Amino acid sequence: MMRRIACATALVVLSCVAPRAQEEKLVPFKVNVPDATLTDLKERLARTRFPGEITGSSWDYGTNLAYLKELVTYWRDTFDWRAAERRLNQFDQFTTNIDGIDVHFIHQRSKNPKAMALAITHGWPGSISEFTKIIGPLTDPASHGGNADDAFHVVAMSIPGFGFSSKPTERGYGPERIAAILAKLMARLGYTKYGLQGGDWGSSISRFAALNDASHVAGLHLNFCLAGPPPGAKDPNEGVTPAELERSRARSAFFDNERGYFLEQSTKPQTVGYGLDDSPAGLAAWIVEKFRSWSDSDGNVEKVFTRDELLTNIAIYWVTQSGTSSARIYYENQRAKPPQGKVQVPTACAVFPKEISIAPRRWVEAQYNVTRWTEMPRGGHFAALEEPTLLVDDIRAFFRTLR
Repeated sequence: MMRRIACATALVVLSCVAPRAQEEKLVPFKVNVPDATLTDLKERLARTRFPGEITGSSWDYGTNLAYLKELVTYWRDTFDWRAAERRLNQFDQFTTNIDGIDVHFIHQRSKNPKAMALAITHGWPGSISEFTKIIGPLTDPASHGGNADDAFHVVAMSIPGFGFSSKPTERGYGPERIAAILAKLMARLGYTKYGLQGGDWGSSISRFAALNDASHVAGLHLNFCLAGPPPGAKDPNEGVTPAELERSRARSAFFDNERGYFLEQSTKPQTVGYGLDDSPAGLAAWIVEKFRSWSDSDGNVEKVFTRDELLTNIAIYWVTQSGTSSARIYYENQRAKPPQGKVQVPTACAVFPKEISIAPRRWVEAQYNVTRWTEMPRGGHFAALEEPTLLVDDIRAFFRTLR
């Protein structure tokens, strides 16, 4: 009571400074999941009650039963979470409190003092584990066949509600609010100029950061360039080539059969969350289907990702119990205002052919200051995991002109 009174008076200002300083601290972080959590996980996996399946249905009705049984068995008997922890813990990690959220992030600084700061942001159903293949080449290009002058200081934030960041307990944590947290994080780390990179929700978050923190943003690199028809255009397809239009329509038709998760998480994320946070098999089925469908896998998810890569990402959702909280970003986004105005900072679009949606270049140029457009020869939605070399090379080439 005495401290509360003291902070309300002008006589003891110093006693009120400490809490804010504490709040702004950067706290070193290591992933270290309790043994009890892993024991409980194995017990739940052993008790999985699998549903039946239509004979010969493969993946037509959703996640294939035979494949999920194999994945669950591997998760229970073979997958080594402690090894996954060690892979994550090779990077420097921290937490800090921003606007009441304990934000978890990787902050991997390059040894090159002239390195450029780069914030990379994941989406759903991804996590920071997606970036394990690109952080090394970005921070230390000389050791990965690149030029030392292309080095970055990498900041990879776990989106609030995802992974090791804390979960919002109030409404409104959509992409714009998260972008404001990202901008505050970069400022707290001392970066007055930085680049942005993102896919999926990371694309939307990075777009808002480029709009609202433009004076500190050197450039925006996206591997998911969302754009609708140019506003006010009499003919939205004017200047769009027939090939681009056909590709855009084909990807839209593909996504028509992929929207079930989107509608559920945009309207009733709490309902689906009970299953995601209570059943590891249910969580795996919900997520692995997306990695199969949205990647350049030709229907064989393990052609692109190893089981350990898939399960590291899925397990992050499980051990942090973030199935429900991560789904809420869809609900918040549906009720938020869309981005206002054109992004003026230089923007690069890396277009992977199996992306879930591909807008015509003219549409993207109406909403972004596009200075680089790269048509990739292969790859899908999870670029950093699927095609890390292609993505890194494009990031380097784009920011090389902006240093």
